[in-house]
Amino acid sequence: MRLDAAAIKRGCGNSDIKSFHHLCGPELDQFHAAAKTEGQLTVACTYQQSLFEAEAGGGAAPIAFANIRETAGWSTEGAQAGPKMAALLAASAVQAPDYPLVTLESDGVILIYGRDEAAIEAGRLLSDHLDVTVMLREFGEIAAPVATPFPVVKGTIRTARGHFSAFELTIDDYARPRPSSRDHYLFENPRSGVTSHCDIVLDLSGERPLFPAHDLRDGYLRADPKDPSAVLRTVLSARDLVGRFDKPRYIEFTPDLCAHSRSNLTGCHRCLDLCPTSAITPAGNHVAINAEICAGCGQCAAACPTGAASYALPPADIQLHTIRAMLLAYHQAGGSNPILLLHDGQHGTPLIDVLARHGDGLPAEVIPLAVNEVTQVGLEAVIGAFAYGAAAFRFLLRGKPRHDVTGLAQTVGMAEAILSGLGFDGRRVATMETDDPDALLEQLKGIGQFTAVKTPATFKTVGKRRDLLRFALSELHRLAPKPVDVIALPQGAPIGAVNVDTAGCTLCLSCVSVCPTGALRDDPERPVLKFVEDACVQCGLCQSTCPEKVITLKPQIDFHAGRAAAVVIKEEEPALCIRCGTAFGVKSTIDRIAAKLEGRHWMYPAGDKRLDAIRMCADCRVIVMSEQQFDPFEGVPERAPPRTTEDYLHRPDSKT
Repeated sequence: MRLDAAAIKRGCGNSDIKSFHHLCGPELDQFHAAAKTEGQLTVACTYQQSLFEAEAGGGAAPIAFANIRETAGWSTEGAQAGPKMAALLAASAVQAPDYPLVTLESDGVILIYGRDEAAIEAGRLLSDHLDVTVMLREFGEIAAPVATPFPVVKGTIRTARGHFSAFELTIDDYARPRPSSRDHYLFENPRSGVTSHCDIVLDLSGERPLFPAHDLRDGYLRADPKDPSAVLRTVLSARDLVGRFDKPRYIEFTPDLCAHSRSNLTGCHRCLDLCPTSAITPAGNHVAINAEICAGCGQCAAACPTGAASYALPPADIQLHTIRAMLLAYHQAGGSNPILLLHDGQHGTPLIDVLARHGDGLPAEVIPLAVNEVTQVGLEAVIGAFAYGAAAFRFLLRGKPRHDVTGLAQTVGMAEAILSGLGFDGRRVATMETDDPDALLEQLKGIGQFTAVKTPATFKTVGKRRDLLRFALSELHRLAPKPVDVIALPQGAPIGAVNVDTAGCTLCLSCVSVCPTGALRDDPERPVLKFVEDACVQCGLCQSTCPEKVITLKPQIDFHAGRAAAVVIKEEEPALCIRCGTAFGVKSTIDRIAAKLEGRHWMYPAGDKRLDAIRMCADCRVIVMSEQQFDPFEGVPERAPPRTTEDYLHRPDSKT
């Protein structure tokens, strides 16, 4: 392949660029010398990565690797791929921090759930490696064995929960075989509601999966019992599931930032709606994320409006730094109007490799970026990419995704609304669902010619997703073809304002007490309701809490909200205590209460001095009532005597 060293030098201007013909062979000494130098070393070859790592030994320089062959050089447009090579090399130099791990320990206790001899045969293959129990859902004329190397029982799994190394199954119609079984199995009387625990579940029942998004549930293996090769592959996978295993703790969660619930009312539930494995559950005012079940799709972190859930593989700011490095290097190397293609390693990388080896390869302007999960990518990454000079953004998905991708669809919808509102023409952000490399190439060629911003931004920031998004939006607004001030967003967007029907608002300030971000505020000196749009995450707690139901959400982006002061939604005169002058409420509310009670309630006859107590603060009200020996039962009509707790406790028909 052709190496445009000049373009790479322009894109990676602070680096010493050297090119070779056979670095892993006759020129290996050149690598040895580079590995001993100070600073970071990047090798533009992943084919011999293991060789270079072994040869580096304890070298002074940390080594990064970048694949510029299948992703850039091996293409019919490889001669024009110099800027893309610079972009890939720059991205590989961005170092991601270590991520936390969750340790799971399996003793090899496996339940094989089937309906015929295929399950028993799977048990025979695994009995020397695992602690096997076979449970058959339906029993025909199955011959009883001479010996029992592992238990065979019957039963139907009613519910299943848990995770690898800690599954819990509830079983109906459970029964053990009788020892007296002769030519075929005979069973004891069945029982229902039996609980079973195991480390691994091998499902050969051919029925519906026991778990949602079952492909993502570690330790739950499933195969079609009519497909012997699939059963054998699954058996071989199960055989190795003994010992200690580390998996990434994909999500870092800060409960105090969660806007799920307040005062037993539900607010934000985006993560609960999006989690494909049901790893997220309500836990009081916040949610809880089971790291053992979490499969790392990242949709919860991408949708979380407060940053309570954040992705760790890598963090959002590191991902944005990578995109920044790629696009800045691409433009500095002389490239223009790049298309950023995000894909995962399991599906996207093999597809790109096949296209490079057996097809035309990727177009020169298409820059691939591998991520752990495509659905982990949030709005801040997309908006940041366009601010950095991307002309289009594509997500590569499987033809049939392994789990629901609603969260990604919402991200795409919001990005399209923002870009369209700012004057970026055409379909700039979209998904591509295919398992065919040729179809991938056709879709990439069909994107068309889009123009990036004239002078890409260079900002670099750190922090949570919301901080990154705020800055990226500000920069994109500055560079946009049509920088309008306000853009309406789709329902469910985590950015926006609130509409309050001020005529119905009583300034009870219940909304202020539940607002998790301080977007709604009061004033300790006066009855006033204020709003800070930049802090609103559209959780809906104010809307569900408002007793008058006068609050509605308004998803939008106001590009000036970040610099705007708190807006006064409603303000009224305070009610001053007629005895001490202390402000204790809202004057209009106190006047309305007094008007409704005076002369219309037996406790407050027209012109009676009792009515003055309503216009006093709580302290003065108690003092006056004590001084006047106020009797709340005085004047009660005889036909309706007041009832006390004692009256109800001593009623003849009371069951208390």
